[in-house]
Amino acid sequence: MGDSAADGTNGTGRDTGLPPGDGTRAVRAGLPEPVKHEPTLPGPVFAAHFHLPGEPTGPYTYGRDENPTWTLLEQAIGELESPGQDVRTLVFASGMAAISAVLFSQLRAGDAVVLPDDGYQALPLARAQLEAFGVEVRTAPTGGDAQLDVLDGARLLWIESPSNPGLDVCDIRRLVEAAHARGALVAVDNTLATPLGQRPLELGADFSVASGTKQLTGHGDVLLGYVAGRDGEAMAGVRRWRKIVGAIPGPMEAWLAHRSIATLHLRVERQNASALALAEVLRGRPEVTGLRYPGLADDPSHAVASRQMRRFGCVVSFTLPTRARAERFLDALRLVDDATSFGGVRSTAERRGRWGGDAVPEGFIRLSVGAEDPADLVADVLRALDESAR
Repeated sequence: MGDSAADGTNGTGRDTGLPPGDGTRAVRAGLPEPVKHEPTLPGPVFAAHFHLPGEPTGPYTYGRDENPTWTLLEQAIGELESPGQDVRTLVFASGMAAISAVLFSQLRAGDAVVLPDDGYQALPLARAQLEAFGVEVRTAPTGGDAQLDVLDGARLLWIESPSNPGLDVCDIRRLVEAAHARGALVAVDNTLATPLGQRPLELGADFSVASGTKQLTGHGDVLLGYVAGRDGEAMAGVRRWRKIVGAIPGPMEAWLAHRSIATLHLRVERQNASALALAEVLRGRPEVTGLRYPGLADDPSHAVASRQMRRFGCVVSFTLPTRARAERFLDALRLVDDATSFGGVRSTAERRGRWGGDAVPEGFIRLSVGAEDPADLVADVLRALDESAR
């Protein structure tokens, strides 16, 4: 789906001669043409089937295939992922549903896929299933573009940049060019960056995949995923997989997601600025090691991130000396909830090692910065660090 405001109207219907900014685009993305006495954003359509006399043609036939509420949300996400370009977007019941749809629709027995070995915690589950289906799975770290070393002969390269939870970054354009030269497709997990921080399709990727559960919707009340891509045949395969497994979002979740996108720019600006402020303060704490935030000028990933990211995300990671110290720190926080996931308006943090599966120290903390006043949040974190030392 194309960008409804790519004609220079800034989404207002009046020609300004300029492309819309991120805030304007987010507020107006996916809205239908205004109709008198109709809501700006129509409510969710709860329908398992639609009136369908005669031949089964047209956009809406059965609720597992299409839904008008999905359509508007898919259009909105497409406008953010690739403004002004023809992009197809499909929404899913969760981020893992979206990830699985790309992997299992594009790979066959005998194919090889390259995954990051420091990516999202559930990727090993997908790896085990791929291998059970006869797909060769190769892994390499995100940092240093190490996936290049195992790319020859692969059918698909899966990139996660920044990686979760370590916040390493790879040169997406470089990896895409190398993969395409070898005949491989490229999918980028864009969850942590969001479309306002990074646009994988503009960097050459075939698929941009994300969990909309996180910062895209930002309120911790929706499970959602999506896949965006330009290649009609490849996306048709993803759509077919969604139909086969029925990994579809509920209409209410889709409507809530679309409603939430209107404030994405405001949330991202506040959360990213606060994350940088917090990271700069943490840099001066002696008990903090392994501090990572791509927006820091001295972060190992900053140079690469600056070339391909417009914003650096809301997640800061660091390590405290011991598991006990990390747990005391989390208990002492008052404005930060001890919870998993990230990207919400309320700050959250967790000792990531409690889940197992991530190659992180016992004292490793992943902290997701919310929309609280930056000074209040920084003060709370510093106080918790002081209290946890006792």
